[in-house]
Amino acid sequence: MNTGTSKKQPGRPALLQAQDLRALVELALRMPQSSMDELTREFVRHTGIDVCSATIRKALKKAGVKRVRPPRGASTRAAVQGSAPQRYGYTTAHRRQAKPGGMNTDLTDAEWALVHDLFEREGGRGKPITHARRDIANACMYIVRTGCAWRLLPGNFPPWRAVYSAFRGWARAGTFEAMHDRLRQQWRDRVGKAPEPTAAIIDSQSTRSTPQGADTGFDAGKKVKGRKRHLVVDTLGLLLAVTVTAASVQDRDGAASVVAQACAKVTGLKRLYADSAYGGQCAMDLEKTHGIAVEIVRRPSNRVTGTFVVEQQQLWPEAPAKGFVVQAKRWVVERTHAWNERARRLIAHHDRSNWAPVAWVWLAEARMLATRLAG
Repeated sequence: MNTGTSKKQPGRPALLQAQDLRALVELALRMPQSSMDELTREFVRHTGIDVCSATIRKALKKAGVKRVRPPRGASTRAAVQGSAPQRYGYTTAHRRQAKPGGMNTDLTDAEWALVHDLFEREGGRGKPITHARRDIANACMYIVRTGCAWRLLPGNFPPWRAVYSAFRGWARAGTFEAMHDRLRQQWRDRVGKAPEPTAAIIDSQSTRSTPQGADTGFDAGKKVKGRKRHLVVDTLGLLLAVTVTAASVQDRDGAASVVAQACAKVTGLKRLYADSAYGGQCAMDLEKTHGIAVEIVRRPSNRVTGTFVVEQQQLWPEAPAKGFVVQAKRWVVERTHAWNERARRLIAHHDRSNWAPVAWVWLAEARMLATRLAG
């Protein structure tokens, strides 16, 4: 019998509680330029609640968080008025005093003491050593810094064939990489960091190739014909892994091998920062394969994902910057690219082999660390 009254059936309880909504808002404000999929993966990793992006979108709307995009407009660079021009370049403080009969690229006694055991060979089989290992190492330092050809080595160094033979053996044995890894740990210890990092940054750089180089391609985005260096560095900008491919290889395609090398060397990596070229499926594959969190760092004024803001707040406290903007974490690896370009051997690819360009990068970075530690 229908009495005219009915009880309201209880519905399914909400999947996200009040504390979960607060955690979601905090993540959205901490990663304001992230896409919805990236925010969803970070929320699942942070709370352990398995939700989809549609649920996250509804929860953000309920919490008053919306995405805003800057208005379209021509990009103009603000002119700085009334500032004195700043002078850049090497000064007397940057230069070394050349030794009698030597070059100012030579390793000092303090620098050689840090790494001499990696190059010197005691006993063993084979032909006796004709030239001092330190002289050959100094010749390699000269080539990577000046970019000269092997046959144009100055006469105060050992013959170029002996230097090239030793360089090839050291490169294939991983001596330059071992040198850098040792100095990197020493430098991290000096600045108060743990020996092994937990966060890293990935990026690539396309550089032109000379007619002598091989395995080249065309980077349509940068309009460069040559090769591309893929780097993974720690938060200090120190190298963890490097690979060299043709410039036509996309960043997302070259990320797998270099990230695998970094994770194999540093097992404690937990987070990887990257630009938008590594977003989407590439970031998901890296997280699934290596178990690390990939965070995409975008420009604050980008119109692809926009920026998360709380509706009660002012949408744009200040106008989005135009032109060049320093981006969190990503500037570190860009600075590493600039460090590499101090070595003229790395400005263009002259080698036909695939191992030599990688060895030059390790040697250039190790040389920089040796100068820091011994200075």
